[in-house]
Amino acid sequence: MDGSLFAGRSRPWLIGVLHLPALPGAPGAEQPVESVAATAAEDARVLEQAGYAGVLVENFHDAPFRPGRVDPETIAALAVVAAAVRSAVKIPVGINVLRNDGLSALGVAVATGAAFIRVNVLAGAAVTDQGLVQGEADVLLRRRAALRSDVAILADVDVKHATTLDDRPVAERAIDLVRREGADAVLVTGSSTGRPVDLDQLGLVAEAVAPAPVLAASGTTTSNVKDVLARCAGAVVGTALKNPDSGRVDPDRAAALIESSTA
Repeated sequence: MDGSLFAGRSRPWLIGVLHLPALPGAPGAEQPVESVAATAAEDARVLEQAGYAGVLVENFHDAPFRPGRVDPETIAALAVVAAAVRSAVKIPVGINVLRNDGLSALGVAVATGAAFIRVNVLAGAAVTDQGLVQGEADVLLRRRAALRSDVAILADVDVKHATTLDDRPVAERAIDLVRREGADAVLVTGSSTGRPVDLDQLGLVAEAVAPAPVLAASGTTTSNVKDVLARCAGAVVGTALKNPDSGRVDPDRAAALIESSTA
């Protein structure tokens, strides 16, 4: 992500996350895919109107997640939703297939014209509630090349809800993500969903991988967004944008974070 992903937009890059309801095949699935897609498209328009640089579509409520490849119905549903979101907005759209199916995310992105994907464990290995999750940078980068795709890869250096088995300093691992594993941007998170990042760690990673962009990817709120953006190129924001009762993007919350980022 050399800047072309958000060409014409000055930093900071704020990406809003659409936490989709459970999709077909997941234990909690209740809504038809058409309904999920329509709601996601509406929420994406809210984010675009508020001034977000991009939107990330994520099968957030499909827990318990598959540790590797997801099921065909999940991929199909995500493609339907992503296509609806792409039709609804002009800002870049991204795909994250939890827990760590970068190949399926790439496939959905290529099929729907999405601009980027998020990969939780691109390299190395991490212990998670799904067991041992291992990176597949070699497979993913070769598939992207074979497809002649320019879909950008946003990769977590220490993804939340996980413990890496690599005990090297985080900055060293982040450098490898960019220089050896092909990540276009690096994501830094807190320990779990909604937890803020360690600002010192965020700054170290940003300095280590420059000029590659670094984004904070959990726990950014109206109260800390200025401190976060002083250390990196942007933020991936989900929880802070949502109405806690409905789980939908709240227009006031979305606008407030944008306003706080520029105040």
